[in-house]
Amino acid sequence: MSKREDPRILLLEVKQEADLPKRFYEVYHTHLYCHKGSIKFSFNDQLMECKGGQFLFWFAESRLSGLHFSKNFQAIVLLVEKDFLMNNIPDQSWSINAQLHSRVYPVKTGITIQDKEKILTNFKRLNERFLETGHRFYEEALKLQMQLFILEMWHTFANEYEQRKHSLQTGTLYERFIQLLQRHCMQHREVQFYSNELNITAKYLNHLCKTHSGITASEWIQRHAKERIIILLQNKGLNISEIADEMEFSSRSFFTRYVKKLLGVTPNEYRGRLR
Repeated sequence: MSKREDPRILLLEVKQEADLPKRFYEVYHTHLYCHKGSIKFSFNDQLMECKGGQFLFWFAESRLSGLHFSKNFQAIVLLVEKDFLMNNIPDQSWSINAQLHSRVYPVKTGITIQDKEKILTNFKRLNERFLETGHRFYEEALKLQMQLFILEMWHTFANEYEQRKHSLQTGTLYERFIQLLQRHCMQHREVQFYSNELNITAKYLNHLCKTHSGITASEWIQRHAKERIIILLQNKGLNISEIADEMEFSSRSFFTRYVKKLLGVTPNEYRGRLR
């Protein structure tokens, strides 16, 4: 797909993969409500499934592969161009945790009839605003509608997010590790911290993670730290020193070296690539 020609918003009825743009997940953030049937896929090297009555969200450029649609699959899909969505995320402290949560748990279960109606209404309103090109304040209205859409979706899934947070004491050791990671990856980037919290050895924690997900605890920590750093660097209201302080790095230079290791570029170089 040529990025210049990609519409910023697409609302589609989908029954098979051919109904979606080719390699859509490279350009668009995907919001999918499954009416019936199921879709199976590999997400961050884990096999997952979204069934009828469930909601699915994929960030653009996710590690996504192996899509398989059941014969009776039917869904409504809203695609939002990646930069347009990220540039219009409301400046809320809750946003970072919400984003990281969705990068680990893309399938939302327990959707009520009221949730379904709210989701589909939000899809329709954003698409209608996008199509209303004759509006005198088109760009301003569209950006505000995008922000409202995000807030409404956060509201709809806040309970699911909170319930998963509360599973810290009742889940398996692996699930508890993921929950701890979401809470503490800003300040703690060593396996030993998490193994101590779980009262197991670092070696055993790495073994558990490898068994459940195919990657080690250290790789999980790096992934979360990377996601958090990217989100913070995209917030132009924060300077590099403030981000380093928020993540409790001992110095800006140490933070710069860490980012270079994770992203292949320095924080300033990464920001220079942002539009």
